[in-house]
Amino acid sequence: MSTWERSESSSSPSAPSWFSHFWSSALRSKPLVPPSETTIRATSGEGLVRRLSLFDLLLLGIGASIGAGIFVVTGTVAHDTGPGVTVSFIIAGGSCVLNALCYAELASRFPAVVGGAYLYAYTAFNEIIAFLVFSQLMLDYHIGAASIARSLASYVITALELIPFLNNNIPSWVGHGSEEIYGAFSFNLLAPILLVLLTIVLCRGVGESSILNSVMTVTKVVIVIFIVIVGVFEVDVSNWSPFAPNGFESVLTGATVVFFAYVGFDAVANSAEESKTPQRDLPLGIIGSLLICIALYVGVCLVLTGMLPYKSLGGDAPLADAFTSKGLQYASVLISIGAIAGLTTTLLVGLYVQSRLYLGLGRDGLLPSLFGEVHQTRHTPVHSQIWVGIVASVLAGCFNVHILSHILSVGTLTGYSVVSACVVTLRWKDKTACQVFGKSISSRAEGLLCLITVVCCGFAAGVFYRFGASFIFLIIAVTIAIFAAAALHFRQVYTSTPGFSCPGVPILPTVCIFINIFLFAQLHYEAWVRFVVLSIVTVGIYAVYGQYHANPLSSNTLIIYQKAPTEAD
Repeated sequence: MSTWERSESSSSPSAPSWFSHFWSSALRSKPLVPPSETTIRATSGEGLVRRLSLFDLLLLGIGASIGAGIFVVTGTVAHDTGPGVTVSFIIAGGSCVLNALCYAELASRFPAVVGGAYLYAYTAFNEIIAFLVFSQLMLDYHIGAASIARSLASYVITALELIPFLNNNIPSWVGHGSEEIYGAFSFNLLAPILLVLLTIVLCRGVGESSILNSVMTVTKVVIVIFIVIVGVFEVDVSNWSPFAPNGFESVLTGATVVFFAYVGFDAVANSAEESKTPQRDLPLGIIGSLLICIALYVGVCLVLTGMLPYKSLGGDAPLADAFTSKGLQYASVLISIGAIAGLTTTLLVGLYVQSRLYLGLGRDGLLPSLFGEVHQTRHTPVHSQIWVGIVASVLAGCFNVHILSHILSVGTLTGYSVVSACVVTLRWKDKTACQVFGKSISSRAEGLLCLITVVCCGFAAGVFYRFGASFIFLIIAVTIAIFAAAALHFRQVYTSTPGFSCPGVPILPTVCIFINIFLFAQLHYEAWVRFVVLSIVTVGIYAVYGQYHANPLSSNTLIIYQKAPTEAD
C-alpha cells in the first residue's frame, strides 16, 4: 500500500479526532512513480516550455550567485581576515560544492518538474516538512529580493548622478531611501519600479528573461575578468605577508561569512521543467556555475589583497578604492556597471525561482490553485510571478529591509540541510526491523535518528564555537556526529541511482548537514527566533488550509520520477 493510500485510510471519516486527521495528513508524502506508470501532459499551454540550454543554466546559476557582493564582500572580509580571505572563499566554496553535489543528484532524479528543495522534502519525508522548507526559503527570497532591489536602485541613482545636472539634485527618497520612520519604515520610489519592470519581463516568458539574464551575466563576468587581469599588473606580493595576520580562526570565521556569497546555485534545480535536457544538464549547470563563481571570487580576492594592504580595505567600495588608489579611475565606472548588472541578474533569478516554488505548491494544493496556473501562450506562471513582484515591491518600497538582514540565511541553510538528508533517505533500501538497545525499530527510523543526531551535534558544535566554550565540548559533539555517520554507513543498505550520483553517500551528505547546521548556529539570535516563529505560523496555515486541500498525487500526470533500482533482499 502506498504512502498516500495509507494516509487516506487513516484520515477517513472514522478517524477519532481532528488531531489524528492533521497528523495523518502531515505525514503523507509524494510517492516515487516509476516512469512506466507515469504519463506526461504534453498538450500545449498546460505546462512550462523547455527552452533552457546548458549554457542558459550556467548563466542562471552565475547570475544568482555573483552580485554586487563580489565588489564589496571580498574587501570587507579581507579587512578582518587579511590575504587569507582567499582561503576563506575556497573553504566556503568547497562546502557549497558538497551541497551542490547533493542538489545535482536530486535534480537528476527529479528532472521533470519545478519545486527544488520543497519537492525533494515532499518525496523523501512528508508534507509538513516540505511546507516548512518552503516557508523558510520563501521568507529568505522575499526579504532578499526587496533588499537587492533597494541596493540596485541606489546604484542606479549613483550612476545617474555622474551626469552633472543631476548630481545632488535627486531626492534621497527616489533611490537611496528616505529617512527612517520608527526605525522600520523608509520610502523608496525606484526600487518598486525596477521590480515591476523585471516582473513584466518574467511574465512575458522564460525566453525573454533568459536573454536579459544572459546579457547582464556575461557583462558582469567580462568586467570581473577584465578587472582581475588589469589588477594583476598592480599587485605587490609583499601585501600578501602575513597571509593570515589574525590566525587561522579568523579565516574560518571569514568562511562562515562568505558562505552566503555562493548561495543561488539551487536556482538551477528550480528550472527543471524548463530545461531542454534536464537529467543531463541540471547537474552540470549546478556544479559548473558554482565552480565558475569560486574561480571569480578567488581571482578578485588575490588581486584586491595584492594591490593594497589588508588594513586599507573595508570601505563601501573597496575594489573601486583599490583601483582609484593606483590611478585607474576608469575602473570605478566599470565596477559600477558590473555592480548594476550583478544586482539585476541576482534579482531577476530570485524572482524567477520564487514564482516556480509557488507554482509547485499551487499544483499540489498546499496553496490556492491560482498559484498553480500557467499562462497558455506565455507559458509562465503569471499569477505566481505577479504575487512575488507585489510582495517584493511592498517590502522594497515601504520598509528599511536592511534591518531584517539579521534574520536572513535561515531558510537557505535549512533547505540545504534538508536536501542533503533527502539524498540519504531516498537511497535507503527497505529492509526488516532491527534491534537497537534491545528494542525493535525499523531501519528507516534508525536512520532518521542518526540524521537528527548529526543535526543536534552540528548545532551544539556551532554554539560551543560561537561562545568560546572549552574545546573539549566541541570535540565531544564532533565525535558523536562521527559515530552517527558511521551508523548510517554500516547499518543501512543503499541503492544506486540512474543519472548523476552524489559520491560518498551517506558520509558526504552527513558532512553537509553538520556544516550547514554549524553555520546556522553562527547566525544572529534573531534568526533563531524567526525560525521558531515562522515554523509555528506555517504549521497554523497548514492546519487551517493545507491539510484539507493538498494532494500528493496531483502532479503525477506532469512528472517522470526516476526511482533508484531496487535490489533483491
